[in-house]
Amino acid sequence: MEKAMIMLGNEAIARGAYEAGVKVSSAYPGTPSTEISEFLAKYNEVYTEWAPNEKVALEAAAGASIAGVRSMACMKHVGLNVASDPLYTLAYTGVNGGLVIVVADDPGLASSQNEQDTRMIARSAHLPVIEPSDSGEAKEFFKYAFELSERYDTPVIFRTTTKLSHSQSVVELCDRTEVEDKTYERDMRKYVMMPASAIGRHKVVEARELQMEADASDFPINSIEMGDTKIGFITSGIAYQYVKEACPEASVLKLGIVNPLPKKLICDFVASCDEVYVFEELEPVIEEQVKSWGLRVHGKELFTKQGEYSANMLKKVIYGKEEIAFDKAEAPARPPILCPGCPHRSVFSVLNKLKIHAAGDIGCYTLGAVAPLNVIDTTICMGSSISLLHGMEKAKGKEFIKNWVATIGDSTFLHTGINSLVNMVYNKATGTVMILDNRTTGMTGHQEHAATGKTLKGEDTYAIDLAELCRAIGVKRVMEVNAFDIKELERVIKESVNCDELTVIIAKAPCALIKGQKFPNVCRCTPEECRKCGMCLKIGCPALTKQADGTVKIDETMCNGCGLCMSYCKFGAIKKVAR
Repeated sequence: MEKAMIMLGNEAIARGAYEAGVKVSSAYPGTPSTEISEFLAKYNEVYTEWAPNEKVALEAAAGASIAGVRSMACMKHVGLNVASDPLYTLAYTGVNGGLVIVVADDPGLASSQNEQDTRMIARSAHLPVIEPSDSGEAKEFFKYAFELSERYDTPVIFRTTTKLSHSQSVVELCDRTEVEDKTYERDMRKYVMMPASAIGRHKVVEARELQMEADASDFPINSIEMGDTKIGFITSGIAYQYVKEACPEASVLKLGIVNPLPKKLICDFVASCDEVYVFEELEPVIEEQVKSWGLRVHGKELFTKQGEYSANMLKKVIYGKEEIAFDKAEAPARPPILCPGCPHRSVFSVLNKLKIHAAGDIGCYTLGAVAPLNVIDTTICMGSSISLLHGMEKAKGKEFIKNWVATIGDSTFLHTGINSLVNMVYNKATGTVMILDNRTTGMTGHQEHAATGKTLKGEDTYAIDLAELCRAIGVKRVMEVNAFDIKELERVIKESVNCDELTVIIAKAPCALIKGQKFPNVCRCTPEECRKCGMCLKIGCPALTKQADGTVKIDETMCNGCGLCMSYCKFGAIKKVAR
């Protein structure tokens, strides 16, 4: 089969995995990497799964590799932190079947809590990094990554960024290559990383890295495009596209492998140009190594370490000018806000009323930090809310946390929140943990997880009962509440924060955006009955607006009839009506 089609970068990676003969893929959803697994799940030849977290995903993929098949794990950059424990050791063990780890970085913080650069972690772990510049390369480079993995006996990190993941370009489709399974042979010195074995494997890692550095100058994924030799660029990934747009006549060294760097290729290129710029987003990973070789190049003294790059940025630095694509003043400010009908809004409205602080977590509910809800005080990383609450109690005592709760989503609780709750039980904590169970992994686009009863492939499976799970690890006070029953929520929260016992409150209501839900009713405000008190507006639902005369109007195209505004109207001006 030979044909072409336009694909997202993430879709092209999935296609590359299919064509490369991958048999096992494990992942945890995280923007901008999520769609890779969703596209890959459409290929019946590949076993795909959502794992509870990235550590488990990488370990599962490693197991498949050791067994002898090509496998992969997918995650976003902060997910690699969770997976770092097996990552560093897998660099020592090497592989049997090829193993590729897709990591999507997020320059510009489109949907993340930091801008860390995966290339820095890869250097520390002594792992090769491949980075494509468009969808076509994403597919082809992904196949090449498995060749390198098996040739050099190493896991390979395949780095993408938000822009590459979600941009489109032409991809040439090829047939799937059915790769013969490798034979598994017991090898304690290779796979059992006790100190005596690890000492020997560390030497293997060093030798492998030196060999790859020597070979990298001949890798086909690196290329030189000679043009005007007065100015040259060393670049990789999506930044290459900006170089070609801003400086089409310049000479360019485009790196497909960014760790280890092809030293000879880079030295020869720098020698052939009058001035050379290293153009790379985030950290000066390439620049610092090139300068350490004694080569004179320009880099971060001219370009920022923060955010996404652009052709305009490059034009401004090189030519002292930039093109204004649009009048920024015309773009209205749109602060992030919870969706109409979101059950998290109901929970946070009650916490706000009770003046209770919340240690928050990663997910849609992080938006409880902003006005008008103003409830979330902290957000660090997946699963941290429960541990933070525990630390507060141990630091300041039980009285301090009587106006605090920890809030965490169902998917995040299964990701790493369980461990934190076990810690609270074990170390005799007494705080209140609220699991906001909306039956999905909401922030990344409504993926299934271990408590939804569906696999990534859409097959029925056992749905973990969160309440029973909490009881099984030793929590005696576990209460399940309808997230939209604000009276019961208020009663339970008041009782729990004043109780000298560890309590878990599971606030249950499905996400309003889960596919297939039906909303037969809408809420409607009768202007004649509205007292203009503004109580319903305090919940911050975007479907509600204040009119010039002070009355409230509900946009019925946005409203899904959750009834939260109706619960806050003491005068009966808001009623549910059939859609």
